[in-house]
Amino acid sequence: MVSDGMLYTVAEVNPATDRLQLHWLNPTTEQPYRTFAQVGERLSKEGQRLLFATNSGIYAPGLRPLGLHVEDGRTLVNVNNARSGGNFALLPNGVFWIKGTQAGVTETQRYQRLNLQPTYASQSGPLLVANGRLHPAFNKGSTSFKLRSGVGVCEDGRVRFAVSAGPVNFYSFAVFFRDRLKCPDALYLDGSISAYATPETSTQLADFAGIWTVSR
Repeated sequence: MVSDGMLYTVAEVNPATDRLQLHWLNPTTEQPYRTFAQVGERLSKEGQRLLFATNSGIYAPGLRPLGLHVEDGRTLVNVNNARSGGNFALLPNGVFWIKGTQAGVTETQRYQRLNLQPTYASQSGPLLVANGRLHPAFNKGSTSFKLRSGVGVCEDGRVRFAVSAGPVNFYSFAVFFRDRLKCPDALYLDGSISAYATPETSTQLADFAGIWTVSR
């Protein structure tokens, strides 16, 4: 999809019918999967075919998610309430979560108050869009242009992941989610190392901690 001269790869997911999962540690080795290919192999052993994958968000040294990470209802990394330190702490940040057939992007403090008990969840930041409003720190004239990835929960209830093909600033990226993808709530996932995989291709160049997958 093209918006304001920038090409975006967009994956649309229906949480009511599609299998959307989050992965970090391989249960056999107890080490991070690191690559889309390794996660794909695991899914194949379970009789699933990988349709789409992307990295789940900002992570710490040692390939450990920097914020909340929930898999199959188990909290593997707790919520991070840091108020300084890079894009993750450009508040408000938020949590992308899946619970049954529902999905949401929720500001971190509100997420904690709601006690949602999701099936899958990952925390990242900043929030791109919240209730249709862009993050207050975003500036249309910003000269911080980078490859960016994000996820939104849209007006139709579907989840849309997007990865830019080239450098964009936060303002343009957020407007793309709000105006083109019709997502009133969206979360930034990661920057220059962001990548995605489909059955035909993979753009991955760096190892990842958490990985979101869609499979069938």
